Amino acid sequence: MSDQNATQAVAQPPVRPEVLPPGAEAVLTALRSAWVVLDQGDKVVRSSLSALPYGLVRGNRLRVETLVVLARQVRRDGQVREIEIELPRGHRGTDLISLDVRLSPLDDLVLVLAEDHTALRRLDAVRRDFVANVSHELKTPVGALALLAEAVQGSADDPDAVRRFSGRMQHESARLTMMVQDLIALSRLQSHDPLREARIVNVDDVVAEAVDATHLEAEAREIRLEARGHHGVSVLGDEEQLSTALRNLIANAINYSPDHTRVTIGVNVVDEMVELSVADQGIGIPERDLERIFERFYRVDPARSRVTGGTGLGLSIVKHVSANHGGEVRVWSSEGAGSTFTLRLPTHPDGWQRSSDEKSAGVEDSSQQHGVIQ
Repeated sequence: MSDQNATQAVAQPPVRPEVLPPGAEAVLTALRSAWVVLDQGDKVVRSSLSALPYGLVRGNRLRVETLVVLARQVRRDGQVREIEIELPRGHRGTDLISLDVRLSPLDDLVLVLAEDHTALRRLDAVRRDFVANVSHELKTPVGALALLAEAVQGSADDPDAVRRFSGRMQHESARLTMMVQDLIALSRLQSHDPLREARIVNVDDVVAEAVDATHLEAEAREIRLEARGHHGVSVLGDEEQLSTALRNLIANAINYSPDHTRVTIGVNVVDEMVELSVADQGIGIPERDLERIFERFYRVDPARSRVTGGTGLGLSIVKHVSANHGGEVRVWSSEGAGSTFTLRLPTHPDGWQRSSDEKSAGVEDSSQQHGVIQ
């Protein structure tokens, strides 16, 4: 070989590998992460199917310029680099996808691995909001108790004032106790799966327990509780959780209903789903609030919640119970006409045997079985 030919051979750039190193592709295809392999010219040699919907790849190029810059640095010094990025979901998406990206050398190539941590980021945000909300909500009754205690101390020579302030202290302490109980219940719901140790639950028993737990409050307001619908329906799950959910719905209906009205608890079976509904003749819920009423601590009327002692967690508990049992909760409401909350749960197989009379007559009034409280 002549000196000229030797010089040309040295000056030629090395040939870019068009395939992955032996065994690399088999390993990459087994990964759950989205991945992209870049050659020495920043072109995409291989990529996973998930890299496209994430918006990492467009054609044969890496779409995210920040990652291209980092890939060149990795290629130059062989050092692994990591970065967190956010990309819009879809072509014009407003939601963001959070990706943890790791870039590492792979022979003469660069491997880009992307882990989708969007759900974890969202969960962290929810937890932070939850802690902030709890702190704020607990401050209110605790602060009120401190002020009332000072008022009692300063009114030692005024029996009427002491009685008035002590009554307020009892109200605030009861509210604080309810909030702590609801927080504990919500925490248990999030950590306990009732379907892992599911038992056959008689819906009649759930209704009877919930009605019995709320009838004194209803009597004080002269609100009539009526239970009606199908008998003998069973579901799989946790009876205590289901009773708590229905009790919360009934208590909510009582709190937001005028005196001398009616709250109806219905049991119906539709398409192998049992529907536990609670309908009131109350003030109703504005349409703008319907999508948020199941959020923790969200209150349609904060002033009314302070009067009734509501914690803002009751409907969140209902939502978690329904989800834990493979069901859902629905709401219909019209301002001034009342609201209907419906807890829908899968029926237990062969857990509902209707008599021939029920099959022909349809839904029966079961108010006599569960009792009508006036």
